[in-house]
Amino acid sequence: MGREFAMQSYPALIGGRDGEHTEWIHAVHAASMLRDEMAVLKLKRQLDRGKISATDDPRILGRVGICDRDQIIAASAAARAAQPAWAAMGMDTRIEFARQVGKIVQSNADRFVEILTAEGHPKKLAEWEVSGAISMTNEASLELYRHQMRQISHVGGREIRLVRKPDGVVCVHPPYNAPTANSIVSLGALIVGNTIVVKAPRSAAFGTAWFWRELIAPVLDGLGAPAGTANMICAAPNEALDIWLDSPDVDDLMFFGDSERGIEIGQRWSAHGKKAVLELGGNDGVLVWRDADVDLAAKALAECFYGSAQVCIVPKYAIVHPDIADAVVMRLVEIAKEIRPGYPEDDDCLLSPVLKAEDFMTALTDALAQGAELVYGGNRMEVTGEVSDLGYFVQPTIITVNGLQAADRLDAVRRETFFPLLPIIIPSPAADDELLTESIAFINSNQYGLRNSLWTADSDVIDQFCERVENGGLLKVNDSHIGFVIGLPSQGGAGLSGGPYGEGNFPILRTSRLQGISIASDVHPRSAVFDTSVS
Repeated sequence: MGREFAMQSYPALIGGRDGEHTEWIHAVHAASMLRDEMAVLKLKRQLDRGKISATDDPRILGRVGICDRDQIIAASAAARAAQPAWAAMGMDTRIEFARQVGKIVQSNADRFVEILTAEGHPKKLAEWEVSGAISMTNEASLELYRHQMRQISHVGGREIRLVRKPDGVVCVHPPYNAPTANSIVSLGALIVGNTIVVKAPRSAAFGTAWFWRELIAPVLDGLGAPAGTANMICAAPNEALDIWLDSPDVDDLMFFGDSERGIEIGQRWSAHGKKAVLELGGNDGVLVWRDADVDLAAKALAECFYGSAQVCIVPKYAIVHPDIADAVVMRLVEIAKEIRPGYPEDDDCLLSPVLKAEDFMTALTDALAQGAELVYGGNRMEVTGEVSDLGYFVQPTIITVNGLQAADRLDAVRRETFFPLLPIIIPSPAADDELLTESIAFINSNQYGLRNSLWTADSDVIDQFCERVENGGLLKVNDSHIGFVIGLPSQGGAGLSGGPYGEGNFPILRTSRLQGISIASDVHPRSAVFDTSVS
């Protein structure tokens, strides 16, 4: 059915072959939705239902084939069949795979940004996402992967090896709002020797399908990887998850999604003896100390508003020392005024349409009713920036909250928010030692645990923060809150962010298991057991 389409069509990739489909999901340009939502939705609906058999309408980005139950099963079976041969190709080959992925992403960076932008990512954020994919595969990162996979030492006439062995088949369930960029992190699972099945979400399937079919598959083919090393499907999420859970061909799940659902999924997989690597919600905090660089700290706090805070790892609240609070808030307001809505392809656009604008109004109203003060923003607006009760966008919004106890009662502070609302918590004046202790305790009591950051010039405060803050898979000091750092995980955390086994997430570690190896020379077994000193 799909061959007559002028638009780009991506069937499933199962065992190195194209899937056959009777149903397709169509992707529309996000900018066209902002210009004429009803007309574009009508066109998409007609295409999805097969009422229109072909179109070259520029509002349509492309289409992706929807898999049935048999195809979902076939994809994991193909991955299982390919896994031993892929693992046997060796670490050097898999490192070379990652190196070549970096090169092909680099050479296709402009097209990559175009696709992410078409799916609704502001252009600047799309460029940031692509830069992250490139940084994952540069030489410094590849050297880190080698070290993580194998460490060798010599002790007592033995060569001691600590090596990581792949879990087997890893299924990847990326989030609906940023699936392509998040599916990329599963490259680590491939590097360690797993094979994978990536499920593109129906809400934004095109970019994920493009990445795995157009960039990853050719690299694997060029290296002679077995068919089925990387498979790509698009299917109903619950159906795929249920099939994977019961399948003997699936070992691990990388699940990205909301916390409530993710924790429940993790429990189910654990009960079935399977591993679930969970990437869930975030509620990141920033502590700004009295001696912080006001301008730089405010710019880091403004990262809350990037993508309208619909990025899990942006700051969601800040604790600002009372001696510097006025200056930080004033500078933050100046920055917020320059952050405007726009079409995704606009060079200066950083805001995205807010899917849950009603939730924003509820959280803001609740906070103000409990004593918070509105400093800036608070309105919905159109793509033009005009204030409107029905606008798709939300102004960058800043509120102040006096006291940690008052802040602890606010949903806007303690629950994950998915809109550009940043509470600035100003602790009650106290001695610095007491204030630091209370601030760290507040951060540690967060039910979420992705990342936290600090701004200060005081080395002692830095040491205490790094030593005492247990919450978070990543801590950053005097740095961008969301920027990529080579050598550190970009995702992962505990609590409602990653479940009871959550931590900073290197997929190369999380989808593998540690094996110890001893290779002895001139060691006598009986002596090795009995001739050891216990004194």
